[in-house]
Amino acid sequence: MFTKAEHCLCVILKMGGAVSAGEDNDELIDNLKEAQYIRTELVEQAFRAIDRADYYLEEFKENAYKDLAWKHGNIHLSAPCIYSEVMEALDLQPGLSFLNLGSGTGYLSSMVGLILGPFGVNHGVELHSDVIEYAKQKLDFFIRTSDSFDKFDFCEPSFVTGNCLEISPDCSQYDRVYCGAGVQKEHEEYMKNLLKVGGILVMPLEEKLTKITRTGPSAWETKKILAVSFAPLIQPCHSESGRSRLVHLPPLAVRSLQDLARIAIRGTIKKIINQETVIKNGNGLKNTPRFKRRRVRRRRMETIVFLDKEVFASRISNPSDDNSCEDLEEEGREEEKTQTESKPDPPVNFLREKVLSLPLPEPLKYYLLYYREK
Repeated sequence: MFTKAEHCLCVILKMGGAVSAGEDNDELIDNLKEAQYIRTELVEQAFRAIDRADYYLEEFKENAYKDLAWKHGNIHLSAPCIYSEVMEALDLQPGLSFLNLGSGTGYLSSMVGLILGPFGVNHGVELHSDVIEYAKQKLDFFIRTSDSFDKFDFCEPSFVTGNCLEISPDCSQYDRVYCGAGVQKEHEEYMKNLLKVGGILVMPLEEKLTKITRTGPSAWETKKILAVSFAPLIQPCHSESGRSRLVHLPPLAVRSLQDLARIAIRGTIKKIINQETVIKNGNGLKNTPRFKRRRVRRRRMETIVFLDKEVFASRISNPSDDNSCEDLEEEGREEEKTQTESKPDPPVNFLREKVLSLPLPEPLKYYLLYYREK
């Protein structure tokens, strides 16, 4: 959906809540939490489970943990602070239906799927067919290779190609809707009509990231979240006959008996693993400990960058503002301690190990593991 030439304009403003660059995905999430872009545990878990760098092309991965938007051809990722504000505003819960307009790489849709769980609905509409293929590749890579996948009951996203302004009028309405391109006032009602009563719509509307809650058949509550600048929605191109090309979203199908059995079996194995861990260690499964980061005080300043008409924020670090000798000594001790700490063992995928150890035919094991290779 982003067709205009890339350009950057940096404006330094005195304001709080920006995010500094991280060295890895966990440190990026630490920074988003510190800046209050991530405020709830569900959103934090989803962000930690999916490595943002996995959605970058290899030659651009060095920028993956910066609070920057990224665009290469038709492939586009919003800045992390934008995605975290969107995730928080959507107020996601298991079992809800979600529609992502301009689904792009599938990064946001996959994080949403970790929260929706196996009985949710996760649909995306993307204008560019090459980006759809890219998103499917990244989704397959996550399912087949990520140990985080087995910690969640996943609602796998489905993507369709088309213009999100041409969705068939007979499509079902959704509990949650996000639009990743600038919406003009003339399309506001169209977007609202995609929502169920009680549903939440988040979209850039007239230069503001806006949250709209449908409180009744004709009643709405609107809240402006933050100022943004997104490339506008691309208007539909009519066919030679003059008719628009309607986008038909996937049907809201009932889960197959096979799927239900897989969900139940995986859930039972997880419970057994947790019980065994409690008996062995006296507590449940814990997250793998991360290295303690060197604490650096930063000025309350923010860089606003317009990248292809999308805004993102990045805090400017300025350790020289901290003149406390005590803090500097403490930082030195923490850094020295971090360097001497032994590297933690890599996390063990207990669910995968347990499934592979079961006396079952190999095809059934791989079905329980979503066909992942050894």
